[in-house]
Amino acid sequence: MIIETCEIDLATDTGPMRVTLYEPAGKGRYPGLIFYSEIFQQTDPIRRVASLLAGHGFAVAVPEIFHELNSIGTVLAYDDAGKDKGNADKSAKTLEAHDHDTNVLVDCLRGRAGCTGKVGAMGICIGGHLAFRAALNDGVLAASCFYATDLHADTLACKVGNGTLERCAEIGGELQLVWGRQDPHTPTEGRAKIYQALSAAEVDFTWHEFNAQHAFIRDEGPRYEFLAHLRGTRRIRRSLRRSWHDPGRWRAAGSVGPECLRDGSGQRSGGARLPPGVRFVPAHAVHWGASGRSRTPRHGN
Repeated sequence: MIIETCEIDLATDTGPMRVTLYEPAGKGRYPGLIFYSEIFQQTDPIRRVASLLAGHGFAVAVPEIFHELNSIGTVLAYDDAGKDKGNADKSAKTLEAHDHDTNVLVDCLRGRAGCTGKVGAMGICIGGHLAFRAALNDGVLAASCFYATDLHADTLACKVGNGTLERCAEIGGELQLVWGRQDPHTPTEGRAKIYQALSAAEVDFTWHEFNAQHAFIRDEGPRYEFLAHLRGTRRIRRSLRRSWHDPGRWRAAGSVGPECLRDGSGQRSGGARLPPGVRFVPAHAVHWGASGRSRTPRHGN
């Protein structure tokens, strides 16, 4: 699919926010997707992922997440200086400011002629956290979060009681969480904390782990994992389309998150059962091995 790009500046409480739009060319209406970047903002790898998603039929909006802390168009380098500046920006900006940005982005996408009015979110690294955070917004129907940082540690600035993970029970849409098992930013105990919080809150979510390091979707540098990138982005499309086309229905086999169940009997809260031909797989079994195979729910026995 041929795509078109353009840049717009949106007014926010903290100044103009540059947003790059990636949209399918020609006539048509497509679901909107807010794509939150890493701390480095809109680097070439981010542009390529945005283009990929737009090519699959999404109207993608990529904001400069630290717009009030940098001049318009700032892109940080993948080096120590860029990392230090990005981390400083991450610490300086409050979650409340990010929430306002999300409201502006949702309104922008809903108001575009080429958008269906349905909006989701996707993010990488700190952007994964922001996508998770965006799921608290009633205008965001689903979110896909790649190796979201600072969720378990609760280290981002915010008002008391307004931390992202502590508010997870407010999420009404579906979450998809994708992790690298060798990621030091969210180690095993950190992922367990997030998993347990979502399960306790009965959030509708799916959980995927790859044998990969942090930044495995960034197609530059030694940590890039092609198969994890490919399979992870496939799951984005499935998860978002599932929520947009028929929110609230049972997820199809191969996508049924074990997290939607409370035991292995096929029972769900309220007495509903899994559809025929779909079996339950315990949540701890959902991960990617070195072979690239996923132990996920399948048709049959």
